[in-house]
Amino acid sequence: MYEQKKREKALKAKATKVVVKEIRFGPQTDEHDYEFKKKHAIKFLQDGAKLKAFVFFKGRSIIFKEQGQILLLKLAQELEEYGKVEQMPKLEGKRMIMFIAPKKTK
Repeated sequence: MYEQKKREKALKAKATKVVVKEIRFGPQTDEHDYEFKKKHAIKFLQDGAKLKAFVFFKGRSIIFKEQGQILLLKLAQELEEYGKVEQMPKLEGKRMIMFIAPKKTK
């Protein structure tokens, strides 16, 4: 029993921990803010963390769903060389969420 727990603990220590970093946009995020956040997203993906990008709709801004989706798809296209889209933009309540996983580094 002791040896088994010891082996399990060793395996658990070797397991990679998945870090999820979040980046939040508004439906009408300006170009400079977008570039600034994109730079951070690139850094997160290069460090090996998953990226959760989402557009948060406040109040009546939910009418700009298309703008939010365009923004996330643009981000996915520009981050293509750093990571691959794990989940396409999906609306959940007042958030449109998209996951990007880092590409394997050699």
